[in-house]
Amino acid sequence: MKVAIVYASTTGNTESLANAAAQGAKDAGRDVSIVTADSADSADVLSADLILLGSPAMGAEQLEDSMETFFSGIEGSLSGKKVGLFGSYDWGEGQWISDWSDRVTSAGATLVNAVKAHLAPEDADLEAVKQLAQA
Repeated sequence: MKVAIVYASTTGNTESLANAAAQGAKDAGRDVSIVTADSADSADVLSADLILLGSPAMGAEQLEDSMETFFSGIEGSLSGKKVGLFGSYDWGEGQWISDWSDRVTSAGATLVNAVKAHLAPEDADLEAVKQLAQA
């Protein structure tokens, strides 16, 4: 099973979650690719059995710019795909991940799960994203 992990990170918190997801997928014997949103190849990502996308909340609880650009580019091709989301936030309630989840399901994808961490990920957040990668 191929797992594609694409993330954007500004402080390193979402990168920590991405690395934990990659470790979880590797521990499960999955073929893993992990790249940043600004260098991801859409065709390669869309060919994966499981797509994991990570972004911090920015501004008024929005995706980080490079993730928004990448996600908008593949959003219309997600129908029938398995997608998991993860990221970190500082303020608010983490509404960005709920909005993003809605976009994923509206695109026709199956949302496996969404994991959000407040500020730096704690052990429970890292374990949750590892489990996400093994879905």
